[in-house]
Amino acid sequence: MDENKYYRKYSSYLKNKYGEKVYKLPIHIPTTCPNRDGCVGTGGCIFCGEEGGGFESLSNEMSVKAQIQKNKDYIKKRYKAKKFIAYFQNFTNTYMEFERFKDIINDAIIDDVVEIAISTRPDSISDKYLKFLKDISLEYNIEITIELGLQTVNYHTLKKINRGHTLAELIDSVIRIKKYNFEVCVHLILNLPWDNIDDVVENAKIISALGIEQVKLHSLYIIEGTILGEMYKDGKINIISKEEYIDRVVKFIRYLDKDIVIQRLIGRAPEENTLFVNWSTSWWKIKDEILNEMEVRNIIQGQKCDYLNGKALRKFD
Repeated sequence: MDENKYYRKYSSYLKNKYGEKVYKLPIHIPTTCPNRDGCVGTGGCIFCGEEGGGFESLSNEMSVKAQIQKNKDYIKKRYKAKKFIAYFQNFTNTYMEFERFKDIINDAIIDDVVEIAISTRPDSISDKYLKFLKDISLEYNIEITIELGLQTVNYHTLKKINRGHTLAELIDSVIRIKKYNFEVCVHLILNLPWDNIDDVVENAKIISALGIEQVKLHSLYIIEGTILGEMYKDGKINIISKEEYIDRVVKFIRYLDKDIVIQRLIGRAPEENTLFVNWSTSWWKIKDEILNEMEVRNIIQGQKCDYLNGKALRKFD
């Protein structure tokens, strides 16, 4: 199946942009989040474990350059790759003193790295940091992508999961980032217990209305030792079925602007200490089911993206 027929696939986008296949190299640095250390809250997101989102990364005791080189050597040997993205993945990678931030970004500028992707939070973006990144981009001819962990546009759910920010911070951060012409990728979880199908559609609409360039979809996984884990064991939350998750992804894609790149349709999770992940099904099998559903229902990205640019005025056309 040609996936590009149904949605704008990330790997194809990178190949078109850089002329060949490009691989992401995860980087793990010793940092935290403002909803962990008391700045905007404590305890972190109720679903987040001690490693944040970087469970596949190398030890953060290794230097940035050493992590990139080790990962690069492995990928080069296995896939004959020549171009790479340095991906600062875990926790909030702009939440640190400015001089330290400058140092870690400079350490990522090595041969064959064509792009730096920085995973952060909407409340941890400022013009000072963005201006520095712009200077780096121009000086070294390197692309910059900012990946923002949002999870949902439903601010009631954001409060329940202890994000420490609302939708307003996302809007502010996207407006600021766009002033510097960086691409934005927003991370979303489509099966949070407090969200329904209307929230899923609104996710797609907000992302499209803001002109965001990329989106990454996650399925919720539940880790032992987290607040969400305790809620799950106590029967205080319900997880939707695999079939409903597939329907949510399909509907999300249908409402999403056709030009937005989709980095992935479903995430992976660590096997250890995990109470629930992907309905005990391999992530690639669920991905295949999503694509099959789109094929059967003849659904392609953007079919229902008819809500922008004065929808109500079309009655006069």
